[in-house]
Amino acid sequence: MASDSPLPEPGDQTIRVEEATEATVELLEALRSLLPQLSSTAAELTGEELADLVAAPASILLVARDREGNVLGSLTLAVFRVPTGLRAWIEDVVVDESTRGRGVGAALTEAALERAFEAGCRSVDLTSRPSREAANRLYLRLGFEARTTNVYRRTLEAPT
Repeated sequence: MASDSPLPEPGDQTIRVEEATEATVELLEALRSLLPQLSSTAAELTGEELADLVAAPASILLVARDREGNVLGSLTLAVFRVPTGLRAWIEDVVVDESTRGRGVGAALTEAALERAFEAGCRSVDLTSRPSREAANRLYLRLGFEARTTNVYRRTLEAPT
């Protein structure tokens, strides 16, 4: 995501995080640029999928922008109720590679933690691949603790 604007410096107060409440063409293009930096297997996001995401009551799409309004990264916070209480989960954190190491991921994560707290959640969970060393250091620095648990995944196929 090229930009002629200067890159934010670590702790730069010009990074602002906002909730995406509208599926705009500008946001769709920005996410289409960011998502391949997160996952090489994800299908290209459609306008309809983005509209569904920003309208979903359990999903909060947070977007970090620089002072000129350029999208620097995004994060999705899922807040949902289960029998044991209200839960929050952070998913799909991605910061444009040209702005990594400048506080964007921290700003996004801190905004998500604040939103989860305001919603009444007692904790926030996330997963991060071990190969994402910088992200893992960030989460530890922000107070996350590695849990002793297994994460399982089953790929779903159409019923036969």
